[in-house]
Amino acid sequence: MLSQVLTPQRPARAAFTLLEIMIALAILGLLVGLAVSNIGNIFGNSQVDIARLFVKQTLKGSLQTYSIDNQGYPSTADGLAALMTKPGGASASKWRGPYVEEGSEWPPRDPWGELYQYRYPGQKAKPYDLWSKGPDKTDGTADDIGNWPDPVAPAEENK
Repeated sequence: MLSQVLTPQRPARAAFTLLEIMIALAILGLLVGLAVSNIGNIFGNSQVDIARLFVKQTLKGSLQTYSIDNQGYPSTADGLAALMTKPGGASASKWRGPYVEEGSEWPPRDPWGELYQYRYPGQKAKPYDLWSKGPDKTDGTADDIGNWPDPVAPAEENK
């Protein structure tokens, strides 16, 4: 009885061991590493999607309205600026713009900070070409993103 008084019994504690904590931290570290390594791919793909959406849809209505009012699209020389400011020449008398929303960033820039490119008549798409130089910021390379049809991979052609 005396021994019970001198050495009080401590209740058993439910706690993690050092090994369990180290394993949990290692797993957490692996998950963070995977997330960080894939974050560039996630944001990189979204930039391409934004540029593709812009060249295929965003300015399409503005260019079509301009074409209806002026019996044709802006010339390559007038460019996309003709959607915001009245161009000179014969088409100036029919211009009813601006054809883009007031307050929008003008001239438009792609997700990499470069100006979008415009050409009329179009060489890759009809009736005009509208494109971004893509992530490499160089015109005429494979990563250009335009309003023309995407190339079909050889394996898909045989289907």
